[in-house]
Amino acid sequence: MSSRLKTLLFVALTLVLVSSSPKSPFTPEAHAQIAVNIGVAPVCPYGYFDYAPYNCAPYGYYGPDWFINGIFIGAGPWFHGPAGFFGHVDNRWDPNHGYRGPLPARGAQPFAGFHANEARDGRGHTGTAGHSGAGEHSAGFSGRGRAGGGGRR
Repeated sequence: MSSRLKTLLFVALTLVLVSSSPKSPFTPEAHAQIAVNIGVAPVCPYGYFDYAPYNCAPYGYYGPDWFINGIFIGAGPWFHGPAGFFGHVDNRWDPNHGYRGPLPARGAQPFAGFHANEARDGRGHTGTAGHSGAGEHSAGFSGRGRAGGGGRR
């Protein structure tokens, strides 16, 4: 092998090794940062709609059976209710049913009354709550909420 070919191979090998090192002058430096939070519920004062993109539900969408001791049990991938749970909602406040009003910001004051007209399982399915929603009132922030009935799908 000629010395000229050996020199060319040496230079090529050197360039490959230098460019593959993390601090190579030939490698662009990345400044972007990406954060992914899987399974982390967004902050919403009154709970979330039970379908993607899980926007905040207005006060009055969920009945008290969605709260245990005043704590929202969740909807969507954050649902933590009992198996077979179906709780009452007031779908007048649901964008899928035509609602176009304000959605609450963190710390927002209540602005609506609750009138049960549908039962949902927290994962986007409707069913039977196993009890009447007629006597239920606003979204259960009194701390006296109870787990919903054993509805069926």
